[in-house]
Amino acid sequence: MPSLTDLQDEYGFLDADDRYRLLIDLGRDLESMPEPLKTDATLVRGCSASVWIYPTTAEDGNLHFLADSNAAITKGIIALVLLTVQDQRPAAILATDIEGALDPFDLKKQLSSNRTQGIPNMIALIRETAKRYAD
Repeated sequence: MPSLTDLQDEYGFLDADDRYRLLIDLGRDLESMPEPLKTDATLVRGCSASVWIYPTTAEDGNLHFLADSNAAITKGIIALVLLTVQDQRPAAILATDIEGALDPFDLKKQLSSNRTQGIPNMIALIRETAKRYAD
């Protein structure tokens, strides 16, 4: 996966259609999430598409998230969100301004409200998970 900064630089030069393709490609690059992990417990509420997020922990205590969606664009959005927090300690995730990191992508302007309505819920689930592991 590219760094968020590299992706932001590339995204800024693209037209709307190419931005869609970039998000779709980003979603395709997500680590595979096994089907048995796609349960009601890992489902993100409030998304127009189905989105699942499952946390794992590394030996060093860093959180690693597996995620998937049944919609290509939404899968790209969750991949973008994960770029801000993936493989970090819970305290670092809680300190991360995820919304601020995503601001340069201007997703609300680039995508329909149906596509972006679940982003706050994705972020909230990640923060709740980090809080649970930080305690």
